[in-house]
Amino acid sequence: MEHYVPILVYTLVAISFPIVALLMAKVIRAGSPDPVKAEPYECGVKTSTVAFDTRFSIRYYLIAVLFVIFDVETIFLFPWAVSFDRLALFGFIEMMVFLAILLVGYVYAWRRGALEWA
Repeated sequence: MEHYVPILVYTLVAISFPIVALLMAKVIRAGSPDPVKAEPYECGVKTSTVAFDTRFSIRYYLIAVLFVIFDVETIFLFPWAVSFDRLALFGFIEMMVFLAILLVGYVYAWRRGALEWA
């Protein structure tokens, strides 16, 4: 039975933490909201258009997706750098292949004009 005590403690902490956090948030929150805070924009300038009518260029989304893709791929460099000593030459060659594929994708996106804003 003593093997299950840490699991019980962990379960109790996992259940009580969100409950305590919500209760504390309710206790320390502001009383009544200011009427200005209830307005859609706090800057005081009335809107001239409806937000849903504004069209954004597809380049905005394309650059955002490319940034996420290349950023996530470069995150793989950190664990490789940490375990570089254990991976030796095989790990180095594998990372160079990975970086070559990443570079080919970057050059392709650059040549296609995907990284140009205007």
